[in-house]
Amino acid sequence: MHHTQPQPSSWKHTLGSTLAWWYTLFLGWTTRIYWFKTDEAKALEESNQSFIYAAWHNQQLFLLYPYRGQKIAPLISQSSDGEYIARVLPHFGMEAVRGSTTRGGARALIKLLQAMRKGYRPMLTPDGPRGPIYTVQPGILFLAKKTGLPIIPVGTALSHKFKAGSWDKMRVPLPFGKTALTYGKAIWVKEEADFPRAAKELQAELNRCSDASELFCNGVHFDCTKG
Repeated sequence: MHHTQPQPSSWKHTLGSTLAWWYTLFLGWTTRIYWFKTDEAKALEESNQSFIYAAWHNQQLFLLYPYRGQKIAPLISQSSDGEYIARVLPHFGMEAVRGSTTRGGARALIKLLQAMRKGYRPMLTPDGPRGPIYTVQPGILFLAKKTGLPIIPVGTALSHKFKAGSWDKMRVPLPFGKTALTYGKAIWVKEEADFPRAAKELQAELNRCSDASELFCNGVHFDCTKG
């Protein structure tokens, strides 16, 4: 017998997402944001062309404020934790696409394509939803191949944060610090045979950009061997 997943408790998510929204605004007001974009990425952002943003899973919490008001569709897991983020996104002009590139990947792909038709740019965490950490999974490569769109890697760092105890050592931002967002070169995926090359290239670019942001914010190198 097939059981549908119970819906998450709504009052907790209403309260939690409201608090998360206010906290994110407070973070935005008190954090200095530095952008390091490539000319290629600037041209893409200023055009009406679509493309796919990629960022490591543990760097996603402070992406809401810098990208506020831009039509972005992040892929958010269907977990109870994902529900909090999904409810905050509309406050920042974004559209949550619920799903996973591993479980029910085809459905997630269809939803992302629908959001893109409405003018939203997808944002994915290539090592999500369950890792291993800093390892590109094929989901984002399928989307790039299917749409013919480039992937723009974004590596971020925070000077003020604490690391959660989750599988990815999620970076939880704290106020009164600075953050850097460093863009890497566009990754194109032409065919499935191209996946290993593209995965290696995307992983290297995300690590390189994270390293540049980490050096700028904290004066230390990004360690891609651990969380």
